[in-house]
Amino acid sequence: MPSALLCRLPLIFLAIAAAVPGRASTSHDEQLWVNLTVMGPLSGKLVHFLELQPRIGDGASRPDQLLLRGAIGVKLSGRATLYQGYARVITPRDAMRDLAEHRSFQQLSWVMGEPWGGEISTRTRFEQRWRNDGDDMGLRLREMVRLEIPVARNGLAVLGYAEGFVALNDTDWGARAGFDQLRSFVGTEIPLAGRSTIELGYLNQTINQRGGRHRMNHVLSVSLFARY
Repeated sequence: MPSALLCRLPLIFLAIAAAVPGRASTSHDEQLWVNLTVMGPLSGKLVHFLELQPRIGDGASRPDQLLLRGAIGVKLSGRATLYQGYARVITPRDAMRDLAEHRSFQQLSWVMGEPWGGEISTRTRFEQRWRNDGDDMGLRLREMVRLEIPVARNGLAVLGYAEGFVALNDTDWGARAGFDQLRSFVGTEIPLAGRSTIELGYLNQTINQRGGRHRMNHVLSVSLFARY
């Protein structure tokens, strides 16, 4: 068991999160994200997932965002799956109408290997985004690298991932081409009945905002993956 690597994982992912330019002012918030995802086969090589994700912000005191996402995929091989999906994101605002975003996305999930008895995988997602406060379509590319390593015979694992977001164009609702955000996670994967799992840990979300400002969210992330 590569214990030295496990000890370094939190430092690795926190260092990635800290790699955003530090000259700009940064605001901080503590949040709670809960994710419920159901996934499984449909027919033959067809698979699907459905996701519900409420996010609680402002010191984990009130709703910050609600995300609904689903996709249908086709297994290209035992390691790679290609998806087409749709997401709806609702962001409540005080004394104003809620922000509503629609997303179409294409996603490639790929298991690259099994180092140290674990798994390293990538997820590439290309999004087309529309919001109700503008007319333009925003294009965004997301790339995640994830590593999980078992630490007990019952399937308990440590895991970490980093996901970078890059906007590909400017829009009339505020998106600006270039670095959009970085998410870095370190935590544990807890096995449940069958192939289902819970992932629990710390997520750092660094967002590039207008005027050279950054927003950093410190998130307690709790995710249930129900697999059948």
